[in-house]
Amino acid sequence: MSKEQHIQYLRRSIEVSRRARESGNTPFGCILVDRAGRILWEQGNIEVTEHNCTGHAERTLMEEVSKRFSKEELWHCTMYTTAEPCAMCAGAIYWGNVGRVVFGITEKRLAELTGDDERNLTLDLPCTEVFASGRKPIVVIGPFPEIESEVVAVHEGYWK
Repeated sequence: MSKEQHIQYLRRSIEVSRRARESGNTPFGCILVDRAGRILWEQGNIEVTEHNCTGHAERTLMEEVSKRFSKEELWHCTMYTTAEPCAMCAGAIYWGNVGRVVFGITEKRLAELTGDDERNLTLDLPCTEVFASGRKPIVVIGPFPEIESEVVAVHEGYWK
């Protein structure tokens, strides 16, 4: 897939993050795309509205798609997400068997945005380290400086 296609799907995940924020949740979103380029699922964060501390977009997406698609099908999919998956979400991606992750901004950049806001005290643990601890060759692509300002814009005014 070309860089332009990756950016197109990342922009869709940014839209999902905007909808999550508008619904009262933290501003994160992701989508799952199959090998033919079809969007199979979109998911925003649900932790606030559902009172679910594990309601991150990526983990919730994995819970939903694992009920609908086989691990073989998921291995050939790509998850596009606004921010690098946290350790919890990377674990869900690993166990769910998605073969590729593409993200907009790093966890470190996210930590700069959220600061000391207790709603998102990020873990300084890149998803590549989580995946490298496993035994599957999950491909990780990101960050994308070309869309950083678009990702950041959804977070503006949200964090303390």
